[in-house]
Amino acid sequence: MPPPPSTAPRRALPTPKARALRLRILLLTLLAHLCAADAPAQDVPPPPSPEEVVRVSTDLVTVPVYVTDGGGRRVAGLGREDFEVSEDGRRVEAAYFAAGAERVALLFLLDASGSTREIITRQRETALALFNRFGPGSRVAVMQFRERPELTLPFTADASRAPAAFLIEALPDRRTAIFDAALAAVRAFAAGPSHPAERRIVVLISDGLDTASAARASTVVGEAERAGVSFYVIHLPLYAPREGRLVARRPAKDFRALAEKTGGQFFVVGDARTSLDAHAAHDLGPVFRAIAEDLAGQYVLGYHASETSQGPGPRRLEVRLTAPNRRKLRLRQLRHGYRPEARP
Repeated sequence: MPPPPSTAPRRALPTPKARALRLRILLLTLLAHLCAADAPAQDVPPPPSPEEVVRVSTDLVTVPVYVTDGGGRRVAGLGREDFEVSEDGRRVEAAYFAAGAERVALLFLLDASGSTREIITRQRETALALFNRFGPGSRVAVMQFRERPELTLPFTADASRAPAAFLIEALPDRRTAIFDAALAAVRAFAAGPSHPAERRIVVLISDGLDTASAARASTVVGEAERAGVSFYVIHLPLYAPREGRLVARRPAKDFRALAEKTGGQFFVVGDARTSLDAHAAHDLGPVFRAIAEDLAGQYVLGYHASETSQGPGPRRLEVRLTAPNRRKLRLRQLRHGYRPEARP
């Protein structure tokens, strides 16, 4: 027998308009779930970017030093615990320590007078090899000078831009202002962003004859010391006949002091024989290697200036050795003070 007819009410089929509404609701619900899955959890902070990881506070005060033994040789292998840093006689915690030249800001200061122009042009690749010996994050700049300094390459991490800045145009003889240019070089480090822990170096290549400077060497040394800038001076002397022989012309007074009083070194390249040969080869490679080795034997200590020390007036810095054999060692401090920047 056929089953009895159902007494339940028959469900009406959805209209096309109803089906479209249900589909729209389904898509909106699915989209909401996908957005919720992609959103980061509120209680888990995002990982720091690389820039945040290497960021150093701008109130970091750094003091470069080097240590020698009884024979004047550089002492390597010291650690943060072997030094004690004080500001105005009050001991501070060394929050930064680096052995060697991890990060360097290197400015080449080039005498553009006719006597040194050819030598500098020929040696530019050798000079730039010095920059390549330093760690990532280092910067290079080039400044030329005659009567006035000219920054031909502002600080950059791209060393490929530097060779063109070493090309010096041949011009008639003009006066030379070495100390004015040296002062401009020191002040160039303050222009634009910089890393507070970088080691600041000026490599000055010149014949040493200053005929036009208004600035004094003592002014340059003072500003360099406060800014933590060291000069490495490469002297290419000129020779003149005297009593039947060639004698090197005396450089400007305190030319050598630019290196000796800022913690750098002074080098003399060339002699009377090479001065007579316009095509003599001056190999500056050993000089630049000596500079790199000198920087590798240095230490940089840093601390964060406290809120109470950010008033007007200079601050006095002092670094002491705490190593057990400190009586046999000698410490040379390359920065003895600084002046806090005014807070806005």
